[in-house]
Amino acid sequence: MLTPGPARKVTIHLNDDTGAGSDFIYEQVFAFLFARGVAGATLLRPQEGFGEHHHRHSQEGHGAERRHLPVQIQFVEKAEIVDELLPSLCDLVSDGVIEMHDTVILKAARQETAF
Repeated sequence: MLTPGPARKVTIHLNDDTGAGSDFIYEQVFAFLFARGVAGATLLRPQEGFGEHHHRHSQEGHGAERRHLPVQIQFVEKAEIVDELLPSLCDLVSDGVIEMHDTVILKAARQETAF
């Protein structure tokens, strides 16, 4: 569990249809973070996007426009854990962008659930 104090937020920008081996890159990255015990991660599916090729891709589009849609994976973790994960994470992301920002956890609360 995260504790208040310094941390890092990592955002990984990918495409939903970019494969690597037997799976998509975003699925491999998400599984990697889960297996390494990251405190939490979120997979976001934006409505529309474009990359350095400047081709718009939208969920509203047709044909080729609906392919290659953007996805983002975000997670916040202690700096030393992020530093440990980054080399393997960079190896996994063969097509995409990884960005990182220093941040501060002000509060990390967890409500017990009946699940």
